[in-house]
Amino acid sequence: MKYYFKWVAVFFLVWGFFAEASAQPLSGRVLGLRDQAKVINEVLQERLDSLLPQLMAQNGIDCWVVMGREYNEDPVLKTMLPAEWLNARRRTILVFYQPPQGKPLEKLAIARYDVGTAIKAAWDMKAQPDQWDALLDLLQKRQPKKIALNLSESFAHADGLSATEQKAFVSRLPKAMADKIVSAEPLAVAWLATRSAKEMALYPQLIRATHEIIAEGFSEKVITPGITTTEDLVWWFRQKIRDLGYDTWFHPSVAIQRNDPENFEHLRSFSARPNNNTILPGDLLHVDIGISYLRLQTDIQQHAYVLLPGEKTVPAALQKAFAAAQQVQNILTAEIATGKSGNEVLTAALQKAKAAGLEPSIYSHPIGYHGHAAGPAIGMWDNQVAVPKTGEAKFFPFTAFSIELNAASPVPEWKKTIRIMLEEDAFFDGKSVRYIGGRQTSILTIPRALNGVE
Repeated sequence: MKYYFKWVAVFFLVWGFFAEASAQPLSGRVLGLRDQAKVINEVLQERLDSLLPQLMAQNGIDCWVVMGREYNEDPVLKTMLPAEWLNARRRTILVFYQPPQGKPLEKLAIARYDVGTAIKAAWDMKAQPDQWDALLDLLQKRQPKKIALNLSESFAHADGLSATEQKAFVSRLPKAMADKIVSAEPLAVAWLATRSAKEMALYPQLIRATHEIIAEGFSEKVITPGITTTEDLVWWFRQKIRDLGYDTWFHPSVAIQRNDPENFEHLRSFSARPNNNTILPGDLLHVDIGISYLRLQTDIQQHAYVLLPGEKTVPAALQKAFAAAQQVQNILTAEIATGKSGNEVLTAALQKAKAAGLEPSIYSHPIGYHGHAAGPAIGMWDNQVAVPKTGEAKFFPFTAFSIELNAASPVPEWKKTIRIMLEEDAFFDGKSVRYIGGRQTSILTIPRALNGVE
């Protein structure tokens, strides 16, 4: 186990060379539920056996207690349940204890049953009918140095212990043991944010699938200018995702920028879009979608342009605007480094982008088990200075991020400024950032050019 991170580093180095080339369209071969469960459980086993002991050691925690009740599960607990468990069962309590002298990590459940194959039940209900007594007995026998609970002011993901459960547990502890309670925040964030080798073998395919769905939706196969509305397209994306066997963690959005007096500011982008706008020639389209598959999430934003009669390419001003947004992407990803905080990265990237004559807005975030996942936040769309708490978190290796931002650029023909809003999922290996499944490099056109037809 002590070689886990070295092995993962080698894996990712090799994976970086062949993943994109070997990734095939996933839309035609989404796994059935039984096979999905097999993959999910294999990934979970790897993480519990190899990753978790490393994370506990790195964070100086020898005992982590994770608990939740059915239908009110701790976000961390949900990621530790086998695929067959759609929820906790009654009250489920997991205890991860690292004995001294290098002995294997104990993975125990104060529950009625084993929790999958990796976590063994450790509750004799006949000897100890009270579940809390069984937990207390387990802790007293092991005498951990710390008892980490999921309590956090900074990250909702790491604050999953309900007030009721905390009160019931702590009230039974003797003072000497209660004094050992610490926040599990750094460990919980590391567990959620760190991507394993198997997960990163899967991720390129998820992103490829998301790109394919966007490419089809932003095409003449789906859009008939003058008839199709943005709401039609939103629901096409939602239905397509479901029909292919995926799910989504948020409702997609489609927006239009065009040659009209309307400005496209942040509020309009995020919460004040027209619901049913007919798509017309000359429109610049924007989509924001993400899929959920094998417990991982994607989050991607791309653009397409509806050609005017006689046009064969995207207007030069729009192409220039797109290039400006890509330049902001490059500046941002170059600033990410181990030990830097999200706020430090935000400040440096904004300064360099503005010095280059760009008008950036950056609001990137971790991604993984959650769409807006645990880890360092790099700005918010309504906060381009410093994000309290989550922005103070520091980067560490083997983590994934949605590189989300926009750049404002003038379009003289439209007599106004537009925003190119880009979002692509990327992986940070501790030294550099690379896009997991590539990124959009040019604005799509509707309709696409046909070979041999001009």
